[in-house]
Amino acid sequence: MSDRESVLARIRAALADRPEVAVPAVPEVWPETNPDRPTMLGRFAEELEAVQGELHRCGTMGAARAKLAELVAELKCARLGVVDRPLARELTDGLSAAEVAWIDDGWDKAAIGELEVSLVSSDLLLADTGSCLVECRTAEERMMCYLPPACIVVARAEALREHMPAAWREVAPRAADRELRGEFVLITGPSRTADIEKILILGVHGPKRLIVLVVE
Repeated sequence: MSDRESVLARIRAALADRPEVAVPAVPEVWPETNPDRPTMLGRFAEELEAVQGELHRCGTMGAARAKLAELVAELKCARLGVVDRPLARELTDGLSAAEVAWIDDGWDKAAIGELEVSLVSSDLLLADTGSCLVECRTAEERMMCYLPPACIVVARAEALREHMPAAWREVAPRAADRELRGEFVLITGPSRTADIEKILILGVHGPKRLIVLVVE
């Protein structure tokens, strides 16, 4: 056993004996006004487009599959890297096995970085910031949000929430679940970087293009 493995083993043993921690209360930051879904989707679209993100509203899963095929062709993507989730499986049902690469622990960052496009599923959408919450259970899944130059996010319209406090009851228990071994990544538009001369550049520290498919 290496020194690193020995240290990690001791950390895991210590965490295993740690008592359960109570889930934090819902933060009282913004009141919940409970807007309807069309209102939240409209706000989500405005906020996403304000940060150069792209939204495609798909009335059915069939329409979402057609849009995905169109995007794959537009992006000249020979092989789509996909994080394995039920919604992603459903969306990619029309693609051949040769067109889809299912990401697992066997993928390293160099291989993920060579993918032209990634596809991840969003568990929750925050209307007030146009943000997608993506549950990442492994380091490989986290890298799928950052390394490929284009990232496609798929979500259902029922995943829309007004803001983070409105989503907190769902986020906190899952973030505290030790079996998930991961974290949530908040994606708000493509990567944006500005230097001292205030010149905005997309894609330096993450995807240059972010495309969100919402299945209504």
